[in-house]
Amino acid sequence: QVQLVESGGGLVQAGGSLRLSCTISGSIFNLVSMGWYRQAPGKQRESVATITGAGNTGYADSVKGRFTISRDNAKNMVYLQMNSLKPEDTAVYYCNILIGWVAYWGQGTQVTVSS
Repeated sequence: QVQLVESGGGLVQAGGSLRLSCTISGSIFNLVSMGWYRQAPGKQRESVATITGAGNTGYADSVKGRFTISRDNAKNMVYLQMNSLKPEDTAVYYCNILIGWVAYWGQGTQVTVSS
């Protein structure tokens, strides 16, 4: 049974930084990708950053140059370093992994950026 638990969210002023962590338990054999998504009130969930099993990364245009996704294979963790945060980054952030054709999600962590 694969489980994901996010941590690191909170309240920060515009221009500040946060680091989100996602702890993955269970077997991740045949991992395809890991990623972070977010969902703001009244909006659809959107992809923020992804990292493939080969280590290739991708980012939404809105966060390029400000957010960095990384992983620690030994600890089964994935991170999202968020710098220069803006009020429009306010959302619930979800960790996601794709194993084969099956997607797993965490429960989400709230990030609130005040102006």
